[in-house]
Amino acid sequence: MNILAIEPFYSGSHKAFLKGLIDNSSHNIIPIKLNYKGWKWRMHGDSVTLAQLTNQVTEEIDLLVTSSMTNLPAFIALTNPRFAHVPKLMYMHDNQFTRPIPEGETRDLTYCYINYLSMLVADKLLFTSQFQIDDLLEALPGFLENYPDDKHYTYVDEIRKKSVILQPGLDLKAFDEEPDSRSNNKNPVIVWNQRWQFDRNPAMFFRVLNRLNDIDLKFDLILAGDTKHDKPAEFEKAWQRFGQQITHFGYVDDKKNYSKLLHSGDIVVSTATYEFFCTPIMEAVYCGCHPLVPNALHYPELIPDALHKPLLHAPTLYQTEDELFHHLKDLLMGKTKPLPKSSLQTINKHFDWSRKIKDYDKLFEELVDDFN
Repeated sequence: MNILAIEPFYSGSHKAFLKGLIDNSSHNIIPIKLNYKGWKWRMHGDSVTLAQLTNQVTEEIDLLVTSSMTNLPAFIALTNPRFAHVPKLMYMHDNQFTRPIPEGETRDLTYCYINYLSMLVADKLLFTSQFQIDDLLEALPGFLENYPDDKHYTYVDEIRKKSVILQPGLDLKAFDEEPDSRSNNKNPVIVWNQRWQFDRNPAMFFRVLNRLNDIDLKFDLILAGDTKHDKPAEFEKAWQRFGQQITHFGYVDDKKNYSKLLHSGDIVVSTATYEFFCTPIMEAVYCGCHPLVPNALHYPELIPDALHKPLLHAPTLYQTEDELFHHLKDLLMGKTKPLPKSSLQTINKHFDWSRKIKDYDKLFEELVDDFN
């Protein structure tokens, strides 16, 4: 089966997902991709370029897979009638309705509308969690209130009916090549390996660390993650305060070095206020870092109930900033123990592409069969 995969924003999780499909699917994945620069233009106007690139593809296409950054109605119109009778699946990496807006900016409903029309054109919408679906569906009625005439509320139910949940595949087995080294740590090592952006709430993370430092608890820090964006000031302040305790500071481009860092960490923390599936947290957990993550967003779905508050080990979920502080304090003081690696890997080892690709290929085949 020939699958045309359209990705206007080939970077980060978008890039990892498409690469995983290409490398692992039993079907022929034909990528049409553009770099990540200028996301608004990628979403608003680059359907012309994508259509031109698609014209160079000579294979008969059985299925169209696009990312949520695609202006799908424009792309279909510009390639008409080639994909008029081809099933269309849209992978919802994110949405423009609830995406956090930096301070000083306002939400541009133009991009919400592109998302909305694209979802209506797609035959199937793929989400990574129930939380992600609920977050979108709760926002749609408010968006439709901006219409001066018919609000089209019935389309919310249409979008709900065509939505399915399937977590992304992850390249976890690549981390098996590095041994654990955390037994060599002089102090417990706390890991931050997410994007350095405001929606990951680094301010809260460092407030908690400051409190731990104020009571003279010993810990070291790994501050990794994507630093391509504007860096919140908290990271520079952290360098000034915790410089002697920071064993790594900045993005890690090399997968082997990144794996070594994760295998040396003891605890990975998320203070995110918005995310649908955090691959870096899942990678750290697989490598044996005990997670302390919000009892919100997608985390209660991803972490098995038995590991939310395990009897013999530290909790994995927290409700408030103060609770995160106390969970971390207990771990650093040895009052609670981190979960063993074998238990942690039960959280996500089934996300490895070697297992997950079967679900994707099955979904692709069913969608094509239903369409014919």
